[in-house]
Amino acid sequence: MNVVLWVIAVLLGVAFIGAGAMKALRPKDQLAASGMGWTDDYSAGAVKAIGVLEILAGIGLILPAAVDILPVLVPLAALGLAIIMAGAAVVHARRKEYPVIGANVLIFLLAAVVVWGRFGPYPF
Repeated sequence: MNVVLWVIAVLLGVAFIGAGAMKALRPKDQLAASGMGWTDDYSAGAVKAIGVLEILAGIGLILPAAVDILPVLVPLAALGLAIIMAGAAVVHARRKEYPVIGANVLIFLLAAVVVWGRFGPYPF
């Protein structure tokens, strides 16, 4: 199970580093044009803040355990991502973007597995 938790954490980490970098580095109008219509409802600063939080959480899923410094940050980062995904599902539900909610729920569940595993029976 330890290997499964590592695989999930690394995949989520890489995905969120990439997604967060896109939100933090690209202008809001480019994000909206590429299909992220939800950005129209938020300020450019809020979108960039979400991107930075995603980058930090993605790093937090991998780096602390990899270098064995404060590995308790891994489940905390996963908890943060689960909260972000719950919020994202609410935003998409309000906008009636129902197909996207499935991806939010899947990522939420993967992050929740890491939280459960690393706080529970498979800590570092």
